[in-house]
Amino acid sequence: MAISTPLLDTIHTPADLRELDQTQLRQVADELRLETIDAVSVTGGHLGAGLGVVELTVALHHVFNTPDDRLIWDVGHQAYPHKILTGRRDRIRTLRMGGGLSGFTKRAESDYDPFGAAHSSTSISAGLGMAVARDLSGGNNHVIAVIGDGAMSAGMAYEAMNNAGAMHSRLIVILNDNDMSIAPPVGAMSAYLARLVSGKTYRSLRETMKQLAQRLPKFFYDKARKTEEFGRGFWTGGTLFEELGFYYVGPIDGHNLDHLLPVLRNVRDSDTGPVLIHVVTQKGKGYAPAEASADKYHGVQKFDVITGKQAKAPSNAPSYTKVFAQSLIRQAEADEKIVAVTAAMPSGTGLDLFGEAFPKRIFDVGIAEQHAVTFAAGLATEGYKPFCAIYSTFLQRAYDQVVHDVAIQNLPVRFALDRAGLVGADGPTHAGAFDVAYLACIPNMVVMAAADEAELVHMVATAAAHDAGPIAFRYPRGDGVGVEMPERGEVLEIGKGRMIRDGSQIAILSLGTRLGEALKAAEELEKQGLSTSVADARFAKPIDTDLIRRLATSHAVLVTVEEGSIGGFGAQVAQFLTDEGLLDGALRFRSLVLPDCYQDHDSPAKMYADAGLDAKGIVAKVRDAVGIDAPAAKSTGHAASA
Repeated sequence: MAISTPLLDTIHTPADLRELDQTQLRQVADELRLETIDAVSVTGGHLGAGLGVVELTVALHHVFNTPDDRLIWDVGHQAYPHKILTGRRDRIRTLRMGGGLSGFTKRAESDYDPFGAAHSSTSISAGLGMAVARDLSGGNNHVIAVIGDGAMSAGMAYEAMNNAGAMHSRLIVILNDNDMSIAPPVGAMSAYLARLVSGKTYRSLRETMKQLAQRLPKFFYDKARKTEEFGRGFWTGGTLFEELGFYYVGPIDGHNLDHLLPVLRNVRDSDTGPVLIHVVTQKGKGYAPAEASADKYHGVQKFDVITGKQAKAPSNAPSYTKVFAQSLIRQAEADEKIVAVTAAMPSGTGLDLFGEAFPKRIFDVGIAEQHAVTFAAGLATEGYKPFCAIYSTFLQRAYDQVVHDVAIQNLPVRFALDRAGLVGADGPTHAGAFDVAYLACIPNMVVMAAADEAELVHMVATAAAHDAGPIAFRYPRGDGVGVEMPERGEVLEIGKGRMIRDGSQIAILSLGTRLGEALKAAEELEKQGLSTSVADARFAKPIDTDLIRRLATSHAVLVTVEEGSIGGFGAQVAQFLTDEGLLDGALRFRSLVLPDCYQDHDSPAKMYADAGLDAKGIVAKVRDAVGIDAPAAKSTGHAASA
């Protein structure tokens, strides 16, 4: 039996792919799927979504002239096959590693990534901007946005489609429906209809009939137009998209190249305004362990390709996410008014566990953080106690709602901010760098940061008991530090920190999980003859003014440490010290924060070291403050390329 020559080895850019005959593309797709599985088994990352778009990726790069034709992948979870075909195969096993490829699309990485994306539902807006820029410049290239059905739950996608339909811009949107949440089953008849309505003959006839109908009285013209749209919508679906001004084609089988290619060519060769192609795919397609998994291997650790078994680093401590979920369940057992809200991240935030315990008290609103916050505000007006669990980086999308709908009305919405601080392999797009700065400046807001998993238990209890207004608590990605866990959380006094270690010369005031590094730094400073106090602030707002005053007046140096940006906790402390005149004397104040740049993905430990937020960096900052020469500790980080 003859063994076919690997075709993927001959493809270095999509131009090579376009040289192949259509009959060879099936083999390319099969090889690309195997290469993706093997690469992610080494690196970990997002797998299921990429496996679902292998054929679509091959078809798009074969039909369209990328990178001149702009291809935008929404979110970027599914972009690994795209990276392999676009000159990055030799680096694909560096995905999400320090100095390696990003886990998402990134403009600085390749000309084939025209738009960086790691938050969902941005592709149509960006694509429309590119299409309008093309038209203003007299260009003729195509713009294609690929967006998943999950991302279509966000209002931003419909805002962009409404705008594109009104402008009648030449834009192609591919709806990748991988959850069967929109489409009926697809087959040969659906594929035939899709080819028919996307073809030049049908569109020419349609345009001719429209011109004839326009000569009729308005009543008859409207009837004719609606009849044609209804007839096409009846057989193919897509009425909603037609109403938004898009020409709808589909649904078609996204794994059948014989169905995909002619439709893509028809749309490419059309001069119609905005077009939406509805493609149905299967997440995890072609890899049995992924197909059998509940999450279709959406995000995975390194794994064994044969068995699909994922590697898991041993840990004696539970994850912060799990601690939050279990703590919330315990609080909800005692208080029936507690409810939970998530924006399409039940497992990521741990609320899937809450949902198992209280299926009628959890609300997944889809990828709609703005709605999630205002929905929670509405619940709060009626006496319920909503816990709105959203990653720090995603709450940025709902900032106006936090201010206008929650804080101004002083509604007791509880914000659980997962992934606070640096997040390692997911890089700058997912880092929770800014929440302390953007929340602590809001009147009525209380902001807490857990130093360890036991403190998180107390903060969940504190939030549950706090009815005086909005309250937020932040905690990092990953496992806790292994401290003894309380059976139940204690309600903390609002705005009060705690002393951890008493000294006489140096004071380190830590907010969040840098407390462990602060204690290590104190030990090292003690060896160097510098008696050091360590305190856990617990609250970024309101700050513990009594504690800060005591530290400032009884120590020569005061250093704040936080896993957040400039303008956060350290700025709050500096404002207080300045207003109180406590910086007018001999006190030397320093603030350690994340660097004023976007740090590229790496291991969390390496990223914090680069930021100067490990014990070594804290020691160096203290020695600098007291005028002791020491090797300079870098605190600029590795900036992400603009």
